[in-house]
Amino acid sequence: MAEDPAIELFIKASDDAESVGNCPFSQRLFMILWLKGPKFRITTVDMKRAPDVLKDLAPGSQPPFLIYNGEVKTDTNKIEEFLELALAPPHYPTLSCKYRESNNVGEDVFRKFSAYIKNPTQALEKKFLATLVDLNIYLETPLPHELDQNSSISARRFLDGDTLSLADCNLLPKLNIVKVICREYRAFTIPSELKGLTRYLECAYKQDQFRYTCPRDQEIIDAYRGVAKPVRKDSQRKC
Repeated sequence: MAEDPAIELFIKASDDAESVGNCPFSQRLFMILWLKGPKFRITTVDMKRAPDVLKDLAPGSQPPFLIYNGEVKTDTNKIEEFLELALAPPHYPTLSCKYRESNNVGEDVFRKFSAYIKNPTQALEKKFLATLVDLNIYLETPLPHELDQNSSISARRFLDGDTLSLADCNLLPKLNIVKVICREYRAFTIPSELKGLTRYLECAYKQDQFRYTCPRDQEIIDAYRGVAKPVRKDSQRKC
């Protein structure tokens, strides 16, 4: 096998300045590199101290950013595209989705969640819950290769099949934030009736590449402390 390139990923640090911070974009790239399999170095950046590393390596940028064989790359989407091309078969696995629809499914979840958590009206809550239902429908709908198995409900583990893909690396860090914040500030857990979504998350948390790249729950809770607006007692609902 060819020698691994020199890779260093800079990600947002937690409040303790050492652990993984609350940043789904940082986690996304962390997961991709772990799944690809090359040797790489992780450096956590304490944003509170305005580190010189930002001024010297990526002026005007914030984590995550990547140094690949001495070249600095700062745009998350472009880094993902670059890694998929640079770390390609036969030495590294392909993480691109086989089905185009898998790339965009669930893209509204985090946007609707963010609107609802800042302004918890019933209208915004319904829109947020609708995105979870749509995601669940996709996860329960058999993909083309599953139709050959004569199954009316999909049993796949992840968005595009039974292995983690780039789409999962994008969506799962956001779903983790949704799960933690809704539980903490809305007394809400994802309904067990959404069996496809429940299965998806259960499978994800069993994967080291996801579980060990997640920030601590308290890190996420603290990050949203000034963002999550309280629900009036007369409008609270049980979920």
